[in-house]
Amino acid sequence: MELPLSGSLFQRGFLSLIATQFFGAMNDNVLKGILTFMVIDGAWAGNLGSGGQGIVGICFTIPFILLSGYAGQLADRHSKKTVTTWVKILEIPIVMLAGLGFWLGNLWVTLAALVALTCQSSFFGPAKYGMIPELVDDSQLSKANGSINMMTNVAVIVGTLVAGVVSDLYAPQDGAAGMVWLPIITLFLISVGGLVSALFLTPLQPGDRNLKYNLNPLHTYIDAIGEMSKTRLLMVMMAWGYFYLLAGIALFIVPEYTVVLGINRAEASVLMGVLGVAIGIGCATAGFISGNQIQPKLIPIGAFGLILFFTLLAAVPPWMPDAGPMIRVALSNVSFFILGAGFFAGFYIIPLQALLQKMSPDDERGRFLGTANAVSFTFMTIAALFYWAIRPAFGDEPQNIFYVSAALMAAGAAFFLWRLRGTGLVLGNANESPSEKPAVETGNPYQPPSEPE
Repeated sequence: MELPLSGSLFQRGFLSLIATQFFGAMNDNVLKGILTFMVIDGAWAGNLGSGGQGIVGICFTIPFILLSGYAGQLADRHSKKTVTTWVKILEIPIVMLAGLGFWLGNLWVTLAALVALTCQSSFFGPAKYGMIPELVDDSQLSKANGSINMMTNVAVIVGTLVAGVVSDLYAPQDGAAGMVWLPIITLFLISVGGLVSALFLTPLQPGDRNLKYNLNPLHTYIDAIGEMSKTRLLMVMMAWGYFYLLAGIALFIVPEYTVVLGINRAEASVLMGVLGVAIGIGCATAGFISGNQIQPKLIPIGAFGLILFFTLLAAVPPWMPDAGPMIRVALSNVSFFILGAGFFAGFYIIPLQALLQKMSPDDERGRFLGTANAVSFTFMTIAALFYWAIRPAFGDEPQNIFYVSAALMAAGAAFFLWRLRGTGLVLGNANESPSEKPAVETGNPYQPPSEPE
């Protein structure tokens, strides 16, 4: 039985979703973080070549691209709570395999577990984002997305910090014996927390019980993109996905500050934590400013802020004050610029994410959001390949790659703002734009019928 929507975000269903997402994002980042540090300068340094963290990134993204279409169908066919629960059950044996890889010191077993974990996570994405409109009403979408993104980034912070500490204890940089059992214990406890929180989700009705599964992984994407192309939803999805190209590049650069600033992994994880805090604050602020509406006018503001701070990260020489460990990193100019970039990232992504959910039809929301998920991870895969290809050209100054990020953000923002011109979507209010009215009057396919067919 589907529970009625509540105007408040402080209800069991939504709070359980936030907690479930928190533990899932945390586990993903702990595993990916430890692997990244081990490939850069740890137990497996040099095994994947210069810029080898890009290969780790590809292992992290490819499953999302291949499986998000299936995941969207599953979320549309079954109760999203049921999908989430089974996904969390499967997470436990997967992280045990990852822990075994660390225990044995086997890079390939651990990479295989990372691929398996991202396969599992890919089935959670469409259920998670498709669940939000079922748990809160439309007037709360911006706030709900702001809240869940804020907590997701808190999870990224915690996961990244944990990854830094666990990495130093697992494979100390001074060559001392490490705690080989620590990764498996850490990953297991986090996965149990995710399963427990999923059990508290409120019951939700299945979607289309008559949905026939399509085994062609590309068919769902082709159909969804074809439907999206009939309205501006396609450009909204592409603008949202494009952000992950820039985010992916940034996430590969930041761990390399161990070399740029001469700091240890735990201190480098502070920079990742600052990025997560900033994005979380930016998302929450964007949701607060939006109130009970969606405010696409925040998108160009976010894009401008990203261009500015990416440029500063590359142009201004890294500097740290003379202070104690961790504190010197937190007070560095690098932290300040990362804070600014992350904050404006929230302004860019929250309106786009809310628009994706609002404009997607109820009975196809899972497939549409699964397609959007696949697009975002396609951009992240491109980021990984791009970083792996260009990294050698920047030698011992990888921070200069932020110049490239600034240029890409400027080009992308100009393109998407131009394509969305005249719709009232960017400079106006998506909730009151005149462009919404003709869509309803002419039988907009994204306007669900008021009566069952």
